[in-house]
Amino acid sequence: MISPILPPELKAALDAKLQGFSRTDAAQRSQKISTAYRAGGGSGTIKSEADALAYALARMPATYAAVAASLSALAEIAPDFAPETLLDVGAGPGTASWAAAEAFSSLQDFTLLDANTVLSRLALELARDSTRLADCRYLPGDAAANLAEVSQADLVVASYIVGELAESDQRKLAETMWAKARHALVVIEPGTPAGYARILALRQQLTELGAFVAAPCPHEKSCPLVAPDWCHFSQRLPRSQAHRQIKGAEVPFEDERFIYLALTRTPPASRVARVLAPPDIGKAEITAKLCTKDGVELARVPRRDKAAYASARRWRWGDAVMSES
Repeated sequence: MISPILPPELKAALDAKLQGFSRTDAAQRSQKISTAYRAGGGSGTIKSEADALAYALARMPATYAAVAASLSALAEIAPDFAPETLLDVGAGPGTASWAAAEAFSSLQDFTLLDANTVLSRLALELARDSTRLADCRYLPGDAAANLAEVSQADLVVASYIVGELAESDQRKLAETMWAKARHALVVIEPGTPAGYARILALRQQLTELGAFVAAPCPHEKSCPLVAPDWCHFSQRLPRSQAHRQIKGAEVPFEDERFIYLALTRTPPASRVARVLAPPDIGKAEITAKLCTKDGVELARVPRRDKAAYASARRWRWGDAVMSES
């Protein structure tokens, strides 16, 4: 699994842009943008270079961590997958492209698509001196309307973009993204009941078109979870001093809750269970909620089974693990 921390090149480029940038101003701008997003708005509220920088400082670390975890899950299930071309839909400041470059050393060609010109400008500036992303292409245009004109790519990634669209546009976008994905599509959304519902709808729509689920689910059947339960994961990442300042936070870390879906054109070579919640490590046994190919099960690993217990102690929320089911 790749690190959830921003790559050194990206951190250095972002730090350079932030020289002389008021943290107080950034915090105020970030709060305004966050409020707009929570109210159902999109990136249209980011209208200036200062807005884009504030957004990047506040959201890039957590978004990167979630995308990195999602792409790592795909790479683990499909170890032979070696994409050469990437299409980053709703790319914003290019966060997902940086994560994809870390996850897949085979990537050579990066195409980013977003309608927000200030975010696209920031993305190109951050990538200018990158070893991998310096020659990336950033195409202007709305994901829902302009994606049909873009060429296919081995891997298509869409992070935190589906929820910005109306439901009818979400279905159209999902179908178009799948058509553009030569081998795999990865979609990441916030780890909320609403984000989970969007992922479920996209999952049903695209599996009906022949897509296979590589992760997190070990099957293409209906999700076995019953409301109010919902599927989501969490990635912990450290906060820099600047990040804490802009967030108005005192704790030195952040937990990003997210839900993702990795779809492939060919079925995964193996089906493994997924840990759906933090395991309960007791003195007598470890209890873990697993999603298996046969449904949700509560796995109990007794301490007396030393080998299995030692293995289960390493299980973490979101891990793919072998199951007896």
